Amino acid sequence: MVIGIIAVVVVLLVLFVIVTYNGLVRTRNRIDNAFSQIAVQLKRRHDLIPNLIETVKGYAAHEKGVFEAVTAARANAINATNGTPQDQAQAENALSGTLKSLFAVAEAYPDLKANQNFLSLQEELTSTEDKIAYSRQFYNDSVLGYNNKIQAFPANVLAGTFNFTPREYFEGDPTEQGPVSVQF
Repeated sequence: MVIGIIAVVVVLLVLFVIVTYNGLVRTRNRIDNAFSQIAVQLKRRHDLIPNLIETVKGYAAHEKGVFEAVTAARANAINATNGTPQDQAQAENALSGTLKSLFAVAEAYPDLKANQNFLSLQEELTSTEDKIAYSRQFYNDSVLGYNNKIQAFPANVLAGTFNFTPREYFEGDPTEQGPVSVQF
């Protein structure tokens, strides 16, 4: 009878460890997937920017400083893709700021605002910015759930044993006033 009770307790304990461990792995993998979705959208954004610059250049050739700033910010954002989520977020926030400058330049050129190529790029960039915002939110929600799991008892015991460590949030610029404005 005692051996039966001990066997049941051991089986329940093993099941608890398996279920908890698998849950932590699933949550960690969800975070990795969410981060890769952010990377996909950021790459799309990075790929749109040269086309946008070339379109605006034709109308505003004397705005060389703005083009150089956007190009440099894009290069920094691409280079940050191998960094931490915080490094990547800072580089992307800088890119957003320079894009605002580019769109401010475009405001001064009515012919540019009516250019079909520019309007198409503007729409694609707006859509991409929305997808980036959603991807960031999903990633941060996944990080919150994961961090809560590895810090709450009793899962924290297994998390510590198997080296599940907290993840960083992909944070936007706290001084950011909103998304890149592309309305003309």
